[in-house]
Amino acid sequence: MNTLNELISLYLRKFLRGFIMLKIARIFIIVICCILICILGTLYSFIRFRNPSNVGIFARWFGRLHPLFGLKVEHRFPANADKVGRCIYIGNHQNNYDMVTISYMVMPRTVSVGKKSLIWVPFFGILYWATGNIFLDRDNRSKAHNTMSELARRINEDNLSIWMFPEGTRSRGRGLLPFKTGAFHAAIAAGVPIVPVVCSTTHNKIDLNRWDNGTVICEMLEPIDVSGYSRENVRELAEYCHDVMQNRIAELDHEIAQKAIEQKNENKQA
Repeated sequence: MNTLNELISLYLRKFLRGFIMLKIARIFIIVICCILICILGTLYSFIRFRNPSNVGIFARWFGRLHPLFGLKVEHRFPANADKVGRCIYIGNHQNNYDMVTISYMVMPRTVSVGKKSLIWVPFFGILYWATGNIFLDRDNRSKAHNTMSELARRINEDNLSIWMFPEGTRSRGRGLLPFKTGAFHAAIAAGVPIVPVVCSTTHNKIDLNRWDNGTVICEMLEPIDVSGYSRENVRELAEYCHDVMQNRIAELDHEIAQKAIEQKNENKQA
């Protein structure tokens, strides 16, 4: 009996050590890849300084790292995605894994709006600035309001689209949080549509000690016309977009769950 217990203990230790090594190896490779992307991306962006198409290029570089996380990511774009023109894209902001999932959805000539503290993130902060993104001072409401007005002006004068996370923070498993109205004020002022982009739930779905972390679906939805809205009913626009995105996220989660069940049944029959 003691010999059996010792064998079980030995194999258990090897099993756990293997998983720990998997996580450590993944973290090491991911960190190296991210640093390389930031360095090369910064050098490239200084050559094409703050060119708005820089953002999409390097967002997709990060998006291609998803296999290192054991993920299969499906990117769905509508047929007319490249013909929408100037707009404001809004995405659901879940966690740090957004960098390798929904980031791939960033279109050409699209810059994002992020908190000004991002500039201090090692390697990434300089890349974020050099690619042409826009910093927002959340602590100063007057400056934040002016930033939204500036966005509306730049969208039309510089032929830009803007990417924003209207929740204002990562949801971290709390579902789609209520939207702040800044993105919607900017869309109304600029006279451009809102384009929702959704990503299926990743909270508690990714374990770096697991080889296969399943499938994630990112989908760009049809543009939402803002011409019927004004500053007076901007909250209605925000709530409508929230409902559209929340419903679609639930549908994507259900689709992934159904496919997982079907795959499990197929494996049992094989």
